[in-house]
Order: sequence, then structure tokens, then C-alpha cells
Amino acid sequence: MPRRKEPRIPDAILDQLLAGADARTAFDPNGLLDDLKKALAERVLNAEMDHHLGSDEQPGNRRNGYGRKTVITDTGTIELEVPRDRQASFDPQLIAKYQRRFPGFDDKIISMYARGMSTREIVGHLRDLYGIEVSPDLISAVTDAVLEEVAAWQARPLEAIYPLVFFDALRVKIRDEGLVRNKAVHIALGVRADGAKEILGLWLEQNEGAKFWLRVMNELKNRGVEDVLVAVVDGLKGFPDAITAVFPQATVQTCIVHLLRHSLDFVSWKDRKPVAAALKDIYRAVDAAAGEAALAAFDDGIWGKKYSAIGQSWRRAWGEVIPFYAFPGDVRRILYTTNAIEALNSKLRRAVRARGHFPSDEAAIKLLFLVLNRSEKEWIMPPREWCMAKAQFAVLFGERFTRAMA
Repeated sequence: MPRRKEPRIPDAILDQLLAGADARTAFDPNGLLDDLKKALAERVLNAEMDHHLGSDEQPGNRRNGYGRKTVITDTGTIELEVPRDRQASFDPQLIAKYQRRFPGFDDKIISMYARGMSTREIVGHLRDLYGIEVSPDLISAVTDAVLEEVAAWQARPLEAIYPLVFFDALRVKIRDEGLVRNKAVHIALGVRADGAKEILGLWLEQNEGAKFWLRVMNELKNRGVEDVLVAVVDGLKGFPDAITAVFPQATVQTCIVHLLRHSLDFVSWKDRKPVAAALKDIYRAVDAAAGEAALAAFDDGIWGKKYSAIGQSWRRAWGEVIPFYAFPGDVRRILYTTNAIEALNSKLRRAVRARGHFPSDEAAIKLLFLVLNRSEKEWIMPPREWCMAKAQFAVLFGERFTRAMA
């Protein structure tokens, strides 16, 4: 039987703290928890003052009483007694001179924003739950600080070689010049040689095309990317030419999942399951010739005749479907399951739906970056199929892949 883990705070001390108090009120505003925060903060501030006065740079300086400061915490407001010195040179690290928010409060605001809550919803949530009155301007100031982090993240150096990069787009509604417009947010998800996933970038564009994608590819190259082995895309206009202009050896592959989903958009709900089963013969064919024969058989069959647009959509994308057949089964599963990008898109869509539309491009970028950032922290293990797939990549791409492993 596992032994009970010893608490970090002994029971005797907790009993002493709760003596004569109603334990149910410990978490209330101005309850025991707030009292502990206040006592601990004041003790840290006094320790900082002792260190400040003991330094060689403060000869003759000494304490000069206390000042009062009200700070906002994640459970309410508390009033602290902040020590002062004669020379007014003390600037505490725990809560700086002009800081009015307790450490951790900004993280709570950013967490709520990342879950799709608007600025005014956060204001109301803090008021109703904690009795804290904050202005929408304060919430905006806290979340705007994320934009500096976004700029640094978007310019960070990348790996030299990525065996796989998935490019996908998400439509968002953004207010622009008094009108709500649909804009595309493009996301690049890279898979490194060890199977670890990484968001390479986030780009917002109203009209995608060859020039836009060429700019994106050049940006990736300037950030250190030398080679992309396989780029998986969702029929993005102008993409194949742009990527091969910058990474001439890259294989451009249409995302089979998106092609299937687009095919089923033409199909009534009751026919979706048998149509999806019929399409399996196309993408599970042993080679391109067998795949094309399966597509012709689908066109001549009951479902192809009933939904003729499906065969037409596959034939339009066939030039980017063919590379898929050159890969063995282990690599194909990585390419057409795309669980990582699908799970990521699901989280992004939930956050976008919760907001409805955004007041500006910056507001959209802030939210999507925070969602991506939270998602990346959850990626611990590579895909199950990667162990077998990387052996196949080593055979298919030779030195190009082994350089990525170095």
C-alpha cells in the first residue's frame, strides 16, 4: 500500500492557523488565505529591505517606517505594509514600486483570455467571482504585453531540417475599417527528426497567393530552415510553386484528411459512411497507377455518379496526391492521420467560436498565440507511428534525413 506523502506544511502548524476559525471561510476574500498571502508578502519585503540596507552601496541608509499599498491578487485585494528607507532607493523585487498586481494575477488574466473570454467578460468574471474591480484598460494592458512575446517567438531561430511540415489555414472574423471581414490565419506545424512537434509560425492574411507564400517560405529560410523533406498542405493557392522556389528538393503533398473532408461536404449525412468507405480504395492503393484505377472505379460506381463533384476534386489535386503513393505504410499513416494538426485546429476553433469576431488583427494574433503556446506545452511524446516512420525516412531521403538526426 503506498505511503501517505508528507505535507509540505506540518499538520500542527495548520491546526494552529485554523484554531478558533471557521475552516469554510479560509478561502473567502480577506479570509485565512489572504491573511497568509499578506503575512508572507510582508515578510519577503522586509527580508528584501534587510538585504538592501546590508549592501555596500547603502552606507548610512536605514529604515524609515512603512507605506501602505493595495494590490490585486487572484482572490481579491490585500493591503500591504511596504518598508521604506531614508534614501528612498529601495525597489522591491516581489512587488515593484508602481506595481499594483500580485505575482500570478497577470497569468490568471492571460489564462482566461486564452480560453476565449473577451476583455469585458474577464472584468465581469473577476468582479463576480472575486469581488475585484478592474478596468477593461488594465486587462488590455496585460494581454497586450503578449504581443512582444509573439514578436520574439515569430523571429526565433528554427531547426535546419524538418522532415515534415504541415501547413493549414483557419478562418477568423476580424473588424477592419468598420466592417467584419473573413481573414485567414495560416499555421505551420513542424515535426523534427526525433518526432517532436513545434509550431514554426503564425501568419494572418486576407488574400493568400503565391507572393504571400513566397514571403512565408523566405521568412522560414531566414530563420535557419535549410530543407523541408515533405510539406503537407490543404490545397493552398500558390503554395507548391512558392515552396519549391525556396526549398527545391521539398515534396509537396496534399493533406488526404482535408481532401476526404472536402469530398464529404458534397455528400448527404446518410451517405457519408459508405462514401468514406469507398474512398479508402483510392488512398490505400499500393501505387499511383492503382490509385488512379481506384478513382476511375469510384467515378463509374454508384457514389461517383451520384456525387460527381468528388471525383473532379480528387483529379484537380491529383498532382499533389501522387507523391503519397511513393511512401510506405508507416509514413502514409503519419501523413493522412495528421492527429497533431487536427487536435490543434480543434482547440483553435473552440477559442475562435467563443469570441465570435475580433476587434483587430492584433487581438486575433494574441488569442491564437496563447492557445498555440498552451498546446505546445502538452506535447510530450512523439506520435506512436514515428519510430517506424523515421526508419523509412532514412531510407527514402538518405543524407537529407540523417543530417537532421545529427
